[in-house]
Amino acid sequence: MSFAETVLLGAIAGFTIYLGLPVGRLGRVSDRARVALAMFSVGILAFIFVDVTGHSQAIVETALNSYKHNDSSLGHVVGLFALLAVGFTAGTAGISGIEQYLRRRAVRPPIAGGDAAATLTADELTKYEFDARRVALRSGMTIAFAIGLHNFAEGLAIGVSAKSGAIGLATVLIIGFGLHNATEGFGIVGPLGGVRPSWRWLLAAGLVGGGPTFVGTLVGYQVHSDPLELCFYALAGGAILYVVGEIWTAVRRYGYRTLGLYFLAFGFLIGVATDLIVTYGGA
Repeated sequence: MSFAETVLLGAIAGFTIYLGLPVGRLGRVSDRARVALAMFSVGILAFIFVDVTGHSQAIVETALNSYKHNDSSLGHVVGLFALLAVGFTAGTAGISGIEQYLRRRAVRPPIAGGDAAATLTADELTKYEFDARRVALRSGMTIAFAIGLHNFAEGLAIGVSAKSGAIGLATVLIIGFGLHNATEGFGIVGPLGGVRPSWRWLLAAGLVGGGPTFVGTLVGYQVHSDPLELCFYALAGGAILYVVGEIWTAVRRYGYRTLGLYFLAFGFLIGVATDLIVTYGGA
């Protein structure tokens, strides 16, 4: 497969994420629908978490097996594990620290019936609503960022396969990742709740979440690096775990716990189903 063909198909695989993003522009939805969509996105993210952590562990285990057979040094294994640890920690605690810093700058809601509620001016209420919207959109962009890290590593796999001449595998990877990315759009907009994002925001979120598949394809076609791949998998795993916790906490106030768990399972199984296409192609 030529470089131009790889670039084109990698772009298609990445930007199928836009198929799910317009759902965020839907009008007023019920609390049941919000819980269902949010937990469906959690199911997709849960599958991605399992996927990226599995790939991360496989890279370290491969290095460990090489060391066991005297084909690699212990330092290489320790270095990869350290990279995994730093990346995963940065994806969880690092993002949490940034989020806490940004949230401290937002206006806190008044306590219902308290003095603050009685003295809240129209301008202050408008500013609070604006800050609440900004926090929701920032959380959605954090999800897009975490998905983008994961998709960059997927793009690397596409590029490496195309460069090595495994055209059949590369083609199935592109189809599989394309279908998979289409579901990830729901993962970005699902947790926004009642916030309706602008088309500009959706365009930006699609670039952050899907664009890395395209960039990863370019990089993977030119060079293959296990440490680079591990770094992005580790960051993605940590970020996704943090985001799942945030969404879970946010949707609890709506209730509908059993309904949410059904949709969580449905989202997870959709992720498994799309990934099976990739596995079948590599079999």
